[in-house]
Amino acid sequence: MPGSQLVNRLQDQQRYRVQVAGSPEELTALAGNAGAMLLFVDLVSRHTDICALIKKLKTDPSTTHLPIIGFADEAEVDLQTRAKEAGATLVVTDAALLPHLNQFIERALQVE
Repeated sequence: MPGSQLVNRLQDQQRYRVQVAGSPEELTALAGNAGAMLLFVDLVSRHTDICALIKKLKTDPSTTHLPIIGFADEAEVDLQTRAKEAGATLVVTDAALLPHLNQFIERALQVE
């Protein structure tokens, strides 16, 4: 599972402080109040329209500045396109996420 591997890599090897959100409401609250610098979002969800959540985060004044890296299986082409349209900074495949993690973080944090 890319999400749990991502958390482990960020915490253990990269030494980032990681907070995991269990719901869209929790993600919105954490993003706005916890001093987040970057959000990783698994685009596949049975319970939530993640693309709508990305759009909400990108239009909220308290979270609009946050880079968002969305990830999904390479077969989820439509979902990846919708995430980009919603405002995700980067959208990558599950397979590319961990091998290229440092490059994705660097690219997402670049000031535009």
